[in-house]
Amino acid sequence: MSFRTKLLGLFTLTIVTAVTLVAWGVSAYTRRAFELFDRQRTDALVAQFRREYAQRGEEVAHRVQGIADAEATVRMAIDLSRPQADASQYYNDARGIAQSQQLDFLDIVADDGTLISSAEWPARFGYKNEWVTAEKDWNSQGAFLSRVEMPDNVDLGLLAVRAVRVGEKHFYLIGGQRLNQDFLATLVLPETMRAVLYRNLEQGFVSSELTDLHGQVTQADLFAPLISEVQRTHRELQKTINSGSDSAANSESFDAIPLLGRAGDLLGVLLVGSARQDLVQMLNFIRSLALLVAGGVILVGLVLGWWISARVTHPIEQLAKGAREVAAGNWEARVEVHSRDEIGQLAGAFNEMTRQLAEQRERLVQTERVAAWRELARRLAHELKNPLFPLQLTVENLQRAREQTSGQFDEVFFESTATLRAELENLKAIVTRFSDFAKMPAPEFEPVDLNESVRGVVKLFEPQLCAVGRPPITPELYLEENLAHPQADPILLRRALENLVLNSLDAMPAGGTLTVRTSQHNGSVRLDVTDTGAGLTPEECARLFTPYYTSKQHGTGLGLAIVQSVVSDHGGKIAVESAPGAGATFRIELPIEHPDSRLRTHHLRSMPEDPPVSSAA
Repeated sequence: MSFRTKLLGLFTLTIVTAVTLVAWGVSAYTRRAFELFDRQRTDALVAQFRREYAQRGEEVAHRVQGIADAEATVRMAIDLSRPQADASQYYNDARGIAQSQQLDFLDIVADDGTLISSAEWPARFGYKNEWVTAEKDWNSQGAFLSRVEMPDNVDLGLLAVRAVRVGEKHFYLIGGQRLNQDFLATLVLPETMRAVLYRNLEQGFVSSELTDLHGQVTQADLFAPLISEVQRTHRELQKTINSGSDSAANSESFDAIPLLGRAGDLLGVLLVGSARQDLVQMLNFIRSLALLVAGGVILVGLVLGWWISARVTHPIEQLAKGAREVAAGNWEARVEVHSRDEIGQLAGAFNEMTRQLAEQRERLVQTERVAAWRELARRLAHELKNPLFPLQLTVENLQRAREQTSGQFDEVFFESTATLRAELENLKAIVTRFSDFAKMPAPEFEPVDLNESVRGVVKLFEPQLCAVGRPPITPELYLEENLAHPQADPILLRRALENLVLNSLDAMPAGGTLTVRTSQHNGSVRLDVTDTGAGLTPEECARLFTPYYTSKQHGTGLGLAIVQSVVSDHGGKIAVESAPGAGATFRIELPIEHPDSRLRTHHLRSMPEDPPVSSAA
C-alpha cells in the first residue's frame, strides 16, 4: 500500500471517526439528559402520589374523627354502655353515616370487638374484630392501608380508627375509602407517563388486580416478574418492560413502589411508568442525521484528501525514488527542489546528504584500505616475529661456529639447518593459514548424518583424550536417535566440529569432561559442545568470534572466526554460554532445509589446522 493511499485512508478515517464521535457524544448526552429528565418526572410523580396518599389518609382520619365527635355517636356509645343494651337497633346506622361522610367503609365495633354495624357488609353483625381492641391509643394514629373483607371479594382500603370512651369502655369506629383506579385519577400525569396500581390481595401474581386509569391493564403478564420481585423483597425496584416487537420503541421504564400495611405486609404496588419512545425517536433521528452528514463529509473528504495527499506525497515519492537510487549505489542521485516549505528543506537536506555521502565514501574506502593493510601487517608481523627470532639465533650460531670451532662446524651446521627448515615450515604454515582464511570455500550441500560426524570427530581425538602424561578427559555423547539429516557440507562441518573439540580440549589442561549433545527443535538440529574448563568472562564471550582475537600463547585467533563463517554459510547460528569457573558451552543450530543449497562450489575445500581460541582465552 502506497503512502498516498495510507494518507488518504487516514484522512478519511479521521473524518469518519470525528463524525462518529460527535454522533456518539450527542447520543450519549441526549440519552443522559432524557434519563435525568425522566428520573425527575418519575420522582415528581412519586412525590405527588405520596402527597395525595397522605392527604387522603388525613382526610379519612378527619372524617372518622368527625363521626367519633358527633353527638349522635356519643349518645349511641352511652346507650350501648348500659347493661343489657340492645345493639341491634343500630344495625343500619353505619351505612347512613358512611354515605353522609363519603366513606366506602365504616364499622362500629363494641368494647369487646363485636361488630355492631357495618356499611360494607351488614350481614357480619356480631362478628369479632379482635385486632381493633389490641390497640388502645387509636386516636393519635393516622390512616393505614388494610385489606377489607367484602361479601363477594376482598378490597383494599385506606382506613382510620377512632375510639369513643364511655367510662371504662371503648367503642371503635373503623372508616375508610377504597384505593383503586379512582385514586389514580387524582394524579396529574405528564404525557408519555402512566401510573398503574397492583392490589396484592392474594398469593402470587393476579393479572386482574393490575389496573390503571382506564381499568384493567392489557398485557398484564409482562409485569409479573417485576411484581413477583417486589413481593419477594418488599423494596422499590426499577425495570424496563418491552410491550412490542420493536423492543426499543415500545419499551417503558417502570418504578415499582411497595405499599405496606400496619404490620409491614405488602398490600399493593404502585407502578410509575415512562415511555421511551421519544428517546428512541430522537436517537434514531440523531443517527440518521449523523449518517447523512458522515456520507457528505466523507465524499468531500475523499476529494479533498486525494488532492492533499497528492500534493504531499509527490515530493515524498521523489525523495523515496532518490533514496532507492542511493541504496542501489547511485551516490550522485539528486532530488529537484520546488518549494521552500518543510518538504523543500527535506529535499535540500537529502541532496546535501548524498553529496557528503559520496565524499565520505571515498574517504572511508581509503581509510578502510589503509586500516586493513595495517591490521594485516600487524598480524603478519606478530606471527612472523616468533619464527624469525630462532632463525636469527641459528644464523649467528653458524657464524660463531665457523669462526671459532671449525672442527665442530659440521655438527653445528646440520643442527642449524634442521632448525632453519622447521622454522621455515612454520613460516609457510602461517602464510597458508592467512591465505586460507582469505579464500573460504563455498559449501557443497548434501544430507549429513550429524551423529555420525560427531562420533568420527571424537574417535579422531581419542589418543589426545587419554595421552600419556596428560590428565585424562572423559568424553560423554548424548545423541538423539532418529535425528534429521540437515543439508550441509560434510567436510566443512566436520572440520568445524574438530575446531570446537580442540577448543574444548585446550580449555581443560587439568582434565575434565567433554560433553557433546545433539537434538532437534522446530525445523533445525542443535549441537552442544560443553567443556568443564575455567570458563569465560562476558567480555571474552563478546569478542570470542572476532578474527585475530586470542589470549593464548599460540594460534592466530582465526579458529572460532572460521567456525562462525562455516555456520553462517550453512544458514545457521552459533552462540556461547559461559561464566568464570563454570566451563563453556558452544551451541550450533543448523536448519534441516537450507534456504539456498545452490551455492557455487568451484572453490577448493580447505580448512586451517590452527586450533581455535579456547574457553580459556
